[in-house]
Amino acid sequence: MEIRFKTKKLQKEYENSKDAIKAYGTDVAKKYINRITLLKNAKSFDDLYKIPQLKFHPLTGNRKGEFAISLTGFYRLIITNDGDTFDIAKIEEVSKHYDD
Repeated sequence: MEIRFKTKKLQKEYENSKDAIKAYGTDVAKKYINRITLLKNAKSFDDLYKIPQLKFHPLTGNRKGEFAISLTGFYRLIITNDGDTFDIAKIEEVSKHYDD
């Protein structure tokens, strides 16, 4: 699958683990990089449903059209489809699911 990033910051955090660790801490940073690598190896969004540890699911309400992938604890990776055949994932944000 092709990967696109909403911001240069998100792309830099994927490409440089030190930036990711600084932004999210060690555990979340490792999962962030790992999850994007898994996305790259998938052919389409359909493949993501087959990987249980991702807990891949569509969001609803004001986040309709977005999808979540579990990182650690309360953190999740938010992506959208950026292609006609669900073969391009756009990394939107790393979100703390139940923000205090």
